[in-house]
Amino acid sequence: MSSTPEGKGSAVHGGLPKRKFRFTRNDWMGYLFSAPLIIGVLVFAIYPMFAALFMSFHQTSGLNLTGTWVGLNNYKYALGDTIFWQAFSNTFLMGLWSVVLGIAFSFILASLINNLKWNLGRNFFKAVYFLPNVVSGVATTLLFSFLFFPSKEGLINFVIGLFGIEPIGWFTNPQVAPYSIVLMSLWGALGYNTIIFLAGLQSVPRDLYEAAEVDGAGTYRKWLYITIPYLRPIFVFMLIMGTIGGMKRFTDVWLIGGTAGNPGGSLMTVVLYIYRNAFLASQMGLATAVSYLLFLIILILTVCLMLLNRRKDSLD
Repeated sequence: MSSTPEGKGSAVHGGLPKRKFRFTRNDWMGYLFSAPLIIGVLVFAIYPMFAALFMSFHQTSGLNLTGTWVGLNNYKYALGDTIFWQAFSNTFLMGLWSVVLGIAFSFILASLINNLKWNLGRNFFKAVYFLPNVVSGVATTLLFSFLFFPSKEGLINFVIGLFGIEPIGWFTNPQVAPYSIVLMSLWGALGYNTIIFLAGLQSVPRDLYEAAEVDGAGTYRKWLYITIPYLRPIFVFMLIMGTIGGMKRFTDVWLIGGTAGNPGGSLMTVVLYIYRNAFLASQMGLATAVSYLLFLIILILTVCLMLLNRRKDSLD
């Protein structure tokens, strides 16, 4: 064992010596070029967040954004408002169906495309299913407004009418409208989710499948015990992103049901509730309070999903 010279032993056993922090010319140049982005984030992201939090404790009216201090009254009013809870219920219901069905259908579709032996056909289906993702939400809503027209002039009602089924009020029946929104959102997001799953499926090691085949596992067992567990991080990612997107639903329900969330308030969502209070009732304080309530709800759901994934990792 070789001995270390005196004076160096402390550096080895006691840790590395501290380096004095100095700004060099390259550091200043880097901050100079980053300054526009940093200033933009501070002005247009960080400051509005704290300003909105401060405003949520005030009662505002019209253009008077400073208002009077009311403490937690805006939060208490929102939590005691039946319209808010109806909006939250509608948002959660549509978000739940959109996430569950979207993940299931896109994963099955990605599995089918991945098993195609013909590369040209595989690329063709990837392009076809991804095409709706490049279409704007407004164009998608207009398209489905034509497809789901409530009378026999609508394409879907015309087709089901050939089988003797009466026209369905896709966007006019309060019991049907939320599920029509879910179907519309599935069409728009199916391609993106499918591409993500395809990337994950192509990264699964072939050695696992070959070992399973040696043990006599069939296609279904390989899919159930190898593919799905290996893609669990992608499933969690889809769940988190789908939950965030579903809780922020606004464009499609606003275009279909207007600011009242028609029919019968069945399309009222939390973000639409915020929009109504902010820009129609001029209650910016209440709107920002509901915005932070929505932020807390999304944060709690996201943390729960991440903890669920960590718990499964610990069991493994």
